[in-house]
Amino acid sequence: MWRFHVGDNTAGKPSWWLYASNNEMVAWAGESFDSRYNAQRAAAAFKAGTKTARYDIYQDAGDAWRWRAWRGSDKVASSGESFSSRSAAEQAAARVRENAGTAAGMAA
Repeated sequence: MWRFHVGDNTAGKPSWWLYASNNEMVAWAGESFDSRYNAQRAAAAFKAGTKTARYDIYQDAGDAWRWRAWRGSDKVASSGESFSSRSAAEQAAARVRENAGTAAGMAA
């Protein structure tokens, strides 16, 4: 079962993460928040809008492939890992689009 988790990052700031059924982190907020409440709201908004978000596949500074999800001009999620090919990043984004909306946690 896929699940959302809201907690503090290594800098002690609230954020959210999405884990696949194998406990692999597949997405995260891409930012930290001022409060856990705001992190929870952002996770719930991504969960509710995962199917309609625009997913952008791009190559990072280290030449690895990643994805990020957008709603309007706001980035709402980032890939939890980097990929060796564009197609692998596209497949990962498709899995998130298909599964995040039914993940446990964060009422939609």
